[in-house]
Amino acid sequence: MSLNEITYALMAPMKKEDLIKYILLASLLAGSSTLYAQVLQPVKWSYAAKKTRNDDAVVFLKTEIEDGWHIYSTRQKDDGPVKTSFTFKPLTGYSLQGKISEPMPVTKYEPSFAMNVHYFERSAIFQQKIKLKQTQVEVKGQLKFMVCNDQKCLPPEDLDFNILVK
Repeated sequence: MSLNEITYALMAPMKKEDLIKYILLASLLAGSSTLYAQVLQPVKWSYAAKKTRNDDAVVFLKTEIEDGWHIYSTRQKDDGPVKTSFTFKPLTGYSLQGKISEPMPVTKYEPSFAMNVHYFERSAIFQQKIKLKQTQVEVKGQLKFMVCNDQKCLPPEDLDFNILVK
C-alpha cells in the first residue's frame, strides 16, 4: 500500500459507530497510561551510621514523608494499622544493643481503627545502637511500613537496607 492510499484510507469518511469505537479505544489507552504513571510513593528512606566509640555505633534509618501522609510507630498496637518494623539480619560483625528508638509520635484516636494510633508526619529518624566486633561491618536488614492519608492507606511495603559502618 502506498503512502497516498494509507492517507486516503485514514481520511475517508467513517461510519459513526466506527468513529465512536476509535475514540473510546483511544480514550482507554490514554487513561491507562495515565493511571500507570500515577504510582504513589509518598515515603522515601535514607540510611547512615556513625561510630560513637571504637566498638559502638548508631545506625540511622530516616524517612521523609510527603505532606498529608503518615507512617505508624514501631510501638503501634497489633490490632490496628501495620506498624513500622525493622528486622536486622544477624551477622558476626556486630550485635544489637537494645531496641530501636524513635522520636515522639503523634497520638490520635482513629475511628476507622477504633483505637488510638501513633504515627509520624513529614519525617522521622529511627536509631539502632550496635556493638561492633569488627572495625568495618555492613548492617543488613528489612523494614516494613504502611503509609496512610486521611482518605486511604497504601499496601504495606517491605524494603531491604544495607548500611556500611566504618
